[in-house]
Amino acid sequence: MQEMVNSLYKSVAGFGLNLVAALLIFIIGKWLAGVAARFFAASLEKTKVDKTLTVFLRNAVYFGALTFVIIAALGKIGVETTSFVTVIGAAGLAVGLALQGSLSNFAAGVMIILFKPFKVGDMIEAGGAAGNVEEIQIFSTILYSPDKKKIIVPNAKITGDKITILS
Repeated sequence: MQEMVNSLYKSVAGFGLNLVAALLIFIIGKWLAGVAARFFAASLEKTKVDKTLTVFLRNAVYFGALTFVIIAALGKIGVETTSFVTVIGAAGLAVGLALQGSLSNFAAGVMIILFKPFKVGDMIEAGGAAGNVEEIQIFSTILYSPDKKKIIVPNAKITGDKITILS
C-alpha cells in the first residue's frame, strides 16, 4: 500500500512540476511574443512602412509566436502536439487556397505601399481605370474619376498591368 501511495505521490508531483513549467513557458512566452511584436513594429515604423501594414504584421508576428508558445506549453504537460501542428498546417493550407485571390491583392497592396509607384493625390491610369488616387488600402486602391465617380480597384489588377501616372 505504501508503495502505491509513493508512486501516486511521484506521479502527482511530476505532473505538478510539469504544470508549473508549462505555466511559466506560457507566461514568459506570451511576454516575449509581445516584446518581439513591438520590436518588429518599431523597426518597421523606423523604415517608414505604412501604419496599416505595420499593425497587420505586428499582429501576425504576435499570434504566430503565441501559437508556438501554446504548443510548447501543451507539450510540457504531456499533450501530444504533433497532431496540433498537423492541423494548424492543414488549416493554413486550406485558408491559403481559399483566399488565393485576396492574398494576391494583399501582396500587391504590400508592394504598392513599399515601392510607392504612385501616391495619394496622383492622377493615374491602372487596372483598367483612371482617376485621382484617394486612398491606398491593403487590398484595394480607391480612385475618383474626373466626373467624381468612386472606383475601387483590386491591387492585384493594378500591379498586374501598366501604371500610367497622368499628373
